[in-house]
Formats: sequence, C-alpha cells, structure tokens
Amino acid sequence: MGRLILNRVPMKKRDPKERIKTFEEVALGYTPEEAIKEAERCILCKRPPCVKGCPVNIDIPAFIALIQQGKFVEASKKIKENNPLPAMCGRVCPQEEQCEEVCIIGKKGEPVAIGRLERFVADYEAAQGEVEIPEIPPPTGFKVAVIGSGPSGLVCASELVQMGHKVTIFEALHKPGGVLMYGIPQFRLPKEIVAREIDYVKRLGVEIVTNFIVGKTMTLDELREKEGFDAFFVGTGAGYPRFMGIPGENLLGIYSANEFLTRVNLMKAYMFPEYDTPVKVGDRVIVVGAGNVAMDAARCALRSGASEVTIVYRRSWKEMTARIEEIENAKEEGIKFMILHNPVAFYGDESGWVRKAELIKMELGEPDESGRRRPVPIKGSEFRVPVDTVVEAIGQVPNPVVPQTTPGLKTTRWGTLVSSPTTGATTKEGVFTGGDIMTGAATVILAAGTGKVAAKYIDYYLRNRDKPGVWEELTKDIKE
Repeated sequence: MGRLILNRVPMKKRDPKERIKTFEEVALGYTPEEAIKEAERCILCKRPPCVKGCPVNIDIPAFIALIQQGKFVEASKKIKENNPLPAMCGRVCPQEEQCEEVCIIGKKGEPVAIGRLERFVADYEAAQGEVEIPEIPPPTGFKVAVIGSGPSGLVCASELVQMGHKVTIFEALHKPGGVLMYGIPQFRLPKEIVAREIDYVKRLGVEIVTNFIVGKTMTLDELREKEGFDAFFVGTGAGYPRFMGIPGENLLGIYSANEFLTRVNLMKAYMFPEYDTPVKVGDRVIVVGAGNVAMDAARCALRSGASEVTIVYRRSWKEMTARIEEIENAKEEGIKFMILHNPVAFYGDESGWVRKAELIKMELGEPDESGRRRPVPIKGSEFRVPVDTVVEAIGQVPNPVVPQTTPGLKTTRWGTLVSSPTTGATTKEGVFTGGDIMTGAATVILAAGTGKVAAKYIDYYLRNRDKPGVWEELTKDIKE
C-alpha cells in the first residue's frame, strides 16, 4: 500500500458571481480521472464502518473498488442493489454526518468523498444511454399502495416491486418526487435528475398515479375495499409549515419556506411568465432559520431578484443544522447572516405588505431537549429593520390528511404516525410507514432507509399474514 493521501480531490463549482444569476447546478461533479484519483484514497477496509453509517447499507468499499478499476457503470449498479436513487442521494445527503463521518481515512485527514463518487457513477451510467433494469421475479399476486412519492415512498416501492409485488404510488401533486421535486432547488438538485431516477423506478414496474390525494380522492380504507390493495406504506412526509405566532405574521410578503420553495421549484416561479406561478421577491429579504431549507430559500430569493438576503437565526454558528457545504455556498454567494437574533413582530404598509421586521437580540442559555443551548431574549434589545419579503424556515410537521381519514391510524403529539421503530408497522393492520411522517423532518437518505426497512417487513407480512400473531409480532415494540 502506498502513502495515504489525506486531502480529497476538490470538486469544481460555478463561480459565485455567475451562479447567483442562474438556477443551473452549482457543483459540477468529478471527471473520470478525478473520480479514480479520489477512489484510490479508499483503503477498502475489511470491516468498513462506512457501510454501517449508511442508512441504506450500500456496499461502499465494493463500489469504490470498481471505480478504482475504471468500472463506473458496474459501480453504479452495485449502489442500486441497495439504493435506486444514487444521483439524488449523492448530491443532497449529509454524508459528512453518516458514511463519511466514520471513514477511517477521516481520522488522519479528510474522509473519502463517498457522496461525490456516488453522484459521479450515477451520472456516468446515465450518460452512457439506457440504464439496465435488473430481472424482476414472478408476480406474487399481492398489491401494495404507497402513499407519497418522496424518497421513502420511491425506495419502498422499488424494493417491493423487485420482490414480485404489484406496487402503485399515489401522489397528491401533479409531479412525483415529493420534497425532491418541490423542496430542493434546481441549483442543488436538478429536476431532470429527479425525473431520471423516478423513471428508473417506473421502469422497474412501479405505477405512479399523480393528482391523487389519499384521504380526499379516496381514503386508505376505500383503496383496500374497492381497489383490493393488500398492504399500505404511508410516506406523506412533513409538508405542513410551522409559524412563529407573532404579530404581523399574516401580512403579504411573508411566506412559509414550504410555499416559497414549492412556487420556485415545482411551479418554476423563477421562469415567470413562461410558467404561470409568480413569486414576488422585493429588494430586501430575510429568511428565519438556519437549516438546509433556510439556506435553500435564501439562495432562491437571491436568484429570484433580491438585492440583499439575510439569514436571521436565534442561535449561534455552532448550532446551525444546515450542512457546512450549504452554509459555505450561501456565504460565497453574498447571503448575510444575523446570528443571535429573532423576529418578534412584523409591520406593514397601508396595502398590507410587510415593510419592517422587529428583531430582538438573543443569548444562549442551558441546553434544551435538542442538546443545543437554548436561545434567551435580551430584554430591551429590540430594533427594527426594513424588509420587503420574509420567508419562515423554522420547521415543518406531517400532513394530517391520511391519519385524519383513516380510523385506527394513531398519531403522536407531534403529528407523526405511532409505529414500530423496527418494522415501520403502525396501529392499523396492514399499514406501514416511513420517512418524515414516521420520524419527523429529517434527511433524504434517512427517509430512504425507513422505506427500505418497511419494504422488508411489508413483504414478510404479505407472505405470512394468515399465520396467527404476525401483526402482533410486527408491532410488539410500538410505544403509544
């Protein structure tokens, strides 16, 4: 073995001065030569901790070994044995907190760029033409309905169809993809890549029905009784916004991040009037929050015409939940940061449009239930700043439509489904769950992981449901 290379191969990005004028992808990916050079940093551990760090258990050393040999298509196929969405996950998953965090090389230098290599081989395979579909086993005769086409639903459906089950995804919006389509901006996750990987899931044999709101169009029980579905996976995400509950919050020009990003990404507001849904962004924008969603909203606002965009965050830099890479990108693009501040009121003009935000300075107290130090207001420190648009990115909660229309499907006080953390089974027989409606708002890859686990136990349930005690076995660790 040669000398360890401690620094990873950098990935080229568009120049900040140019990229803020466009929604084109910021990160440009590796060339084949760069990918091989980065892959050669991996020592191919015999007991790889990175695999345990991956929520979908990709055989990371195996796919990296194939890259070392220049077998890029084979590397992509190896990943898809465990994850049908490598191009998306390679771009948006927080590898630095998962597989890369436990990389052995990372103990002495920078960890191997696993996410960048995953992205590279997925893009390389797609560029070669038609992506090969694995052989599908004979039909089992069972029908499974997957509610929601976000990452958990897509992964669950692709796993189940490869077990021989007939799978239909029901999506409320007019395009499948969930948060991948409406939440994450084009410059971070191009929608043609989302469409490409959804097409792969379709080609596996999964049917996708859009403009179908389960709980409105038909209830879950009606799908069982009238359409003959044998089991269900509920992966409807966490798409309901949280608000601060402060004076002036109902003024025009104040958006939830969910609405703002949906308008920009799914409805392509940045291409108005070519597309029908506009979004009005004034000169001065503040975004409340400091997670990935807040960074996405701030960078979208800048690209939509704002001259000054400021992130307002009630804690310090240390407590920010956004990926380091996304914070750095925002800084490079000129996004301003006002840390240890929080809005307490908004004020509008005679037409009802927001014109000023009243902020208060904060200091950090003792840690709260999240483990982060609690922000405490400093009395008498209020002041006002001019503003034309406000985006609140302070979190989301699960959509209540499915549980509200499904007797026997219980929820927690946070709106998530009561379920087994081991199997994804819920309080209603034959119904499983995963993704954000199970865990609360989390990451794409964690959602994918829950979808994969649920598929395993849905398959077990379908093949054994006539045996006594099977559902009790699947739900034995539910805590209501």
